[in-house]
Amino acid sequence: MPLRAICLDLAGVLYQGPRLLPGALNALERLRATGLPLRFVTNTSQRNRSQILSDLASLNLVVNPSELFTAPQAAHDYLTRHQLTPYCLFHPNLKEEFSDLEGKPPNAVLLGDAGRKFNYEHLDQAFRLLQDGAPLIAIGENRYYQLDDGLHLDAGPFVRALEYAADCRAIITGKPSPAFFEQVLADLGTRPEDTLMVGDDVHGDVEGALNSGMQACLVQTGKYRAGDEKTITGEFRLEADIRAVARAVTRLLE
Repeated sequence: MPLRAICLDLAGVLYQGPRLLPGALNALERLRATGLPLRFVTNTSQRNRSQILSDLASLNLVVNPSELFTAPQAAHDYLTRHQLTPYCLFHPNLKEEFSDLEGKPPNAVLLGDAGRKFNYEHLDQAFRLLQDGAPLIAIGENRYYQLDDGLHLDAGPFVRALEYAADCRAIITGKPSPAFFEQVLADLGTRPEDTLMVGDDVHGDVEGALNSGMQACLVQTGKYRAGDEKTITGEFRLEADIRAVARAVTRLLE
């Protein structure tokens, strides 16, 4: 199957917390050298876009702003298109990205990784809005994320709790939403079957990509846990890390 472009997740693929993963810089340079266009796609909702770009620069990862696609930005675009004013339940770092949508009584619920804001008061307020008919917009539905001390709950379990309580279905704007992948593919100008998604999340990255008709590769770094590859169906690559991905892509193109 031909390969025309590559999409890379960030955390767990190129870096973990404040540190680069082994060989990440060289692997990225090797992928750049293939001439294939790259896009960096992330569901991260604890850092805003400018912070992510700053984090990448501090790690000497050269990423053009036009190559970065974030789930919070996709959520903002969705809210804007549908003229919705959100009740925001997310990390304080995202506040500035949604400040232009404030000022009116909320008629939607926007849920991201809110951390300590995931308490009864805030969840109950979100539930009451949903009961009144407001749509639930979720930046992502990841179950957990990886930090140096292990796994931590992500927004997904709280999305499911609100769906259950309010008997509704969330609109997911980030991975694994097909609409999110379609946005990236449209920017690349490539067909899904010619585009590879590389990530450490078997559901958000790999299963989401496969459901969108893309090629996929699961790396055994970041949040990966032994046996993850057995929890979904479909054909995809399994590689040890981003270095192995770069080697495999180079061989494929030779």
